[in-house]
Amino acid sequence: MSVLIETSLGDLVIDLYTNEAPLTCKNFLKLCKLKYYNFSRIHRVEQNYIAQMGDPQGTGHGGQSIFGVLGGMRYFPAEHNGLKHLNRGTVSMAVTQQQQQQNSKGDGVSGSQFFITLADKLEYLDGRHTVFGKVVEGLETLDAINKIMCDAKNRPLKDILLRHTVVLHDPFDDPKGFVEPVGSPLMPSVEQMQEMRIEAGDELEPTMVDETEQRKREARAQALTLEMIGDLPYADVKPAENVLFVCKLNPATQDDDLKTIFARFGTITSCEVVRDRESGHSLGYAFVEFEETAACEEAYFKMDNVLVDDRRIHVDFSQSVGRYNGRWVNSAQARNENRGLVRRNGRYRDAGKSGDGEKSGYQMVFDADDLGRQGRRQDERVAKKRGSSSRWDSGRKDRSRSRSPRRHRSDRR
Repeated sequence: MSVLIETSLGDLVIDLYTNEAPLTCKNFLKLCKLKYYNFSRIHRVEQNYIAQMGDPQGTGHGGQSIFGVLGGMRYFPAEHNGLKHLNRGTVSMAVTQQQQQQNSKGDGVSGSQFFITLADKLEYLDGRHTVFGKVVEGLETLDAINKIMCDAKNRPLKDILLRHTVVLHDPFDDPKGFVEPVGSPLMPSVEQMQEMRIEAGDELEPTMVDETEQRKREARAQALTLEMIGDLPYADVKPAENVLFVCKLNPATQDDDLKTIFARFGTITSCEVVRDRESGHSLGYAFVEFEETAACEEAYFKMDNVLVDDRRIHVDFSQSVGRYNGRWVNSAQARNENRGLVRRNGRYRDAGKSGDGEKSGYQMVFDADDLGRQGRRQDERVAKKRGSSSRWDSGRKDRSRSRSPRRHRSDRR
């Protein structure tokens, strides 16, 4: 006899001790079949101790047994079967002393709340609470629950919901008046919604939204950068809706051929096959610009996968702003040149004023005083060189006069 509990942090499969605690197991099974625990939360977590749940209100002070739900007693007497809390994952019933049942010997009563141990050998709980099951699958879920952050009252800062309960086998007969619901509730109750915090395990959706917003911001920043350096006329520029991108062209297809083929859909203002700058060979794709957007859309729907010069072309709407950007750059440059703000050569000195013509290249810029001082220093260095060279020449002449005459070949014999 087992029950599957689906939580926000994972699933738990609980095996029940129906022979050792029949009344407690019957109460638990019927509450699960009634979907009584759906959308309730684990309202108390003490690390390495217990995780308590089972209160639909989530306060730790509510809940009642299946008998109370059906109009009978809210609590039933706690069973003491001698089972102990030896291992982590032991499932035990919470006991309250607020109401004593007749002939219960003051041992306390149970309702709907139960807890699962998060550590081994919790002897303190033995004899006080009814052990009625153990977790056989989902111990990693218990580890996640044990690590959850809690406030000063041991309530998780992020709600751990019991989303759904599935009874795998129920050996007990249904009590009188019990009606099993057709389906599970789709939404928590108003009372449950009022007590809820952020649900644990729901970080994925906000993270995805944040990533989407982050990508939008990054794209915007990149567009602004391209606008600043002049590659885009403005950051929000969009591709023209009347331009088609045509690819998979035969290298033999020419501009006029493509224009003739697409001209039947409407007036074409531009048709250009993109070519290699050096060789002039076709790169296999082209841009076709129509005068009207409707003609462009008609060509898009009818020309895709059409055979042109033994090649099946692919047609799509252009996503490039290159042509538009080129026009903008040229027009902006022309405007700036008219204002005298931009020079095509980009040199610091005008070739006509430098006196060196094309040999001037990129030169450093000096004012008149700097150039005058530089000229005077140059003249001084030249004068010094000339004075040293004249002294050296005179010394050389003197030395040449004292040099011994060369012997003639006839004298060497």
